[in-house]
Amino acid sequence: MTTMTVKQVLGGLRAVIDRVREGETIVIVDRGVPVARLTAIKREAQAAPPLDLLRTPAPWLAPGTGGVQALLEERRQGR
Repeated sequence: MTTMTVKQVLGGLRAVIDRVREGETIVIVDRGVPVARLTAIKREAQAAPPLDLLRTPAPWLAPGTGGVQALLEERRQGR
């Protein structure tokens, strides 16, 4: 953990942000008193889209049956 004064942070904010982005934690002090801690925000991994659903052919619908009607029928059947 690194300690920096407010003046140091303001004088090189871009460099401070780059250091934090790389994983460093910086404590900012004002007149010798710690007032803030800068840490990187951890990004949560995003799940990959379910491509298998896109590759699976759509279910066959009887002529004259709409998608909403088919969905309601599946729900009635408990699927």
